[in-house]
Amino acid sequence: MVPTIGLDIGGTKVLGVLLADDGKVLREERLGSPHTGLDALVATGASIVTTLDSAGAPVGVGAAGLVDRNGVVRYAPNLPNVRDAPLRDALAHATGHVVAVDNDASVATLGEATYGAAVGKRHVMLVTLGTGIGGGLLLDGRMYRGAHNFGAEFGHFTVDPAGPLCACGERGHWESIASGTALGRMARDLVARGGGAALVAAAGGDPSAVTGASVGIAAARGDADARALLVQYAENVALGLAGLANILDPECIVIAGGLVELGPLLFGPLREAFGRHIEGVDYRPPVSIVPAQLGERAGAVGAAVLARSLLR
Repeated sequence: MVPTIGLDIGGTKVLGVLLADDGKVLREERLGSPHTGLDALVATGASIVTTLDSAGAPVGVGAAGLVDRNGVVRYAPNLPNVRDAPLRDALAHATGHVVAVDNDASVATLGEATYGAAVGKRHVMLVTLGTGIGGGLLLDGRMYRGAHNFGAEFGHFTVDPAGPLCACGERGHWESIASGTALGRMARDLVARGGGAALVAAAGGDPSAVTGASVGIAAARGDADARALLVQYAENVALGLAGLANILDPECIVIAGGLVELGPLLFGPLREAFGRHIEGVDYRPPVSIVPAQLGERAGAVGAAVLARSLLR
């Protein structure tokens, strides 16, 4: 089987890989996500494709948002200028490669099921914690995408009607309190109240530059404020995970996205909080909560696996 290209398009970056048939990443390239519209997004993706391979390798794309079965990005809350955008056809025209496009978290699930933490599992819930929250479902061994390919938009159910404004415009969605963006907001709120000196230091001394990544840096250095923030944040994440697990009964929950790099600093309090919130914890088999083994590459690798369908 020839190598394939995978692009993971998120609200912050576009990550591309060239993937061998044994799952080895042969090359990798990343650029910042443009926010001016489809043309800029296609130009960024095409640049990465050209850098990775000029021999016509099939391209799979995972895009954050509602992606229909024709590769049209109907709505992407974290790419506000991309609406009803024919990404598949535009990228194919710009590169000369054949292209398949799906939701970013769905392809991340495909990647983890093929080469990562979900290998051999049949009932898997994958949640991406990044700029927003995405989701993917493997049900009885098959990818579930819903009637219109819009399934598993986990970030957009309401947990608090009076909660923070979500990027989609609704208040109190799970994403608004449990995404990486939410963690950054929580950190800046702490700084505004006069705390979080180590968070500001981790952001280069600029309070306005404090992000979720700043929390991770400070927590890894042992800062008590940062670690307390992660415990609070883990509670927010666990609320949504437990509710979804009560509905879907997965055997495994895979956490993907940049926050996976926090390791035990996140997963310790997350597992503890999840156990307090899931129904009948003492009377059911444990639900494992594990980091994506492919790390931040999960979406790009899964997109490259998706591209293999174009070879058939």
